[in-house]
Amino acid sequence: MGATAPRRRVQVGKWEIGGGQVLVEGMTKTDTRDLAATAAELSELALAGCELVRLAVPDGEAVEALQVLCGQSPVPLIADIHFDYRLALAALEAGVHQLRLNPGNIGGPDRLRKVAQAARERGVSIRVGVNSGSLERDLLEKHGRPEPAALVASVLRHCRLLEDEGFFDIMASAKSPSVLDTVAAYRLLAASIPYPLHVGITEAGTRLKGAVRSAVGLGLLLAEGIGDTLRVSLAAPAVTEVEVAFTILASLGLRQEGVRVIACPTCGRAAYDIRPVAEAVEERLRDVGVPFTVAVMGCEVNGPGEARQADVGLAAGPGRALLFSGGRVLKELLAADIVEELVREVRRRTQERG
Repeated sequence: MGATAPRRRVQVGKWEIGGGQVLVEGMTKTDTRDLAATAAELSELALAGCELVRLAVPDGEAVEALQVLCGQSPVPLIADIHFDYRLALAALEAGVHQLRLNPGNIGGPDRLRKVAQAARERGVSIRVGVNSGSLERDLLEKHGRPEPAALVASVLRHCRLLEDEGFFDIMASAKSPSVLDTVAAYRLLAASIPYPLHVGITEAGTRLKGAVRSAVGLGLLLAEGIGDTLRVSLAAPAVTEVEVAFTILASLGLRQEGVRVIACPTCGRAAYDIRPVAEAVEERLRDVGVPFTVAVMGCEVNGPGEARQADVGLAAGPGRALLFSGGRVLKELLAADIVEELVREVRRRTQERG
């Protein structure tokens, strides 16, 4: 099977995965047992556009919280289970929409059979999730390190365990903190199994560097048609992960972006400090869902041209700026009025577009 061949489709709540649309998955960073905090984070993620949310379920107390959360969550929930098959069974009874587990670490074939049977009865899919940090010892000894071939061998092994139980509503992932290892692993995986793939660079890092690593790795895979859901994993708030994920998808033309701000990077020619203006405009227009390009420029060389080519643009100079709309100069602005006038014109134009 080629990397871009159609995937088998699985249902996760309201979403059919494997049909071509790439969905954004988030993961709560709260303690699932803290019901109020987790419910609040779920609401924040939903408002940010997150389409699937995964929660850690380490014990019975977390399952009790899950029973409440499943009944009120605005998005489908995925239970992240390890070691104890009873937690997987309880999560299914609580109403989760998918299990993420490693079938090899939940206690043997008999227990796996019970989980697969319960999931099948409820129409719930299972994601086989393999990470470089938890690879089986025999594969580490054979390969010497968690290289791509070892990650894929682990995924295939665990998929076969489910297939042997007659269970085929499977998704798979094979993540590493190494961008190149992750990309190589998913290329192998996409050519080896027909199941939808969840992609991500695990433990990618802090807000800036982790976002860059995720963008490089996921950009390569998604541009090749590999990936049906994705999560950006950062040492940063969960909502930030979702924002980065949508920016990656929009950059590849896989999602509409809303307002895209083109901003002058500034150099010695800049006659106006445009950075705070660009940041303020981007923040105040975050709620606009209509695809729209705004140019915020502070250079006489590229500024007027970029501003004219954008839907709405600003070419700023010492103390003043020209506001462009639809390719024409709309008015001249004083420095103090730049942000308000620009935001007002963008909102007027986007409302006209519906």
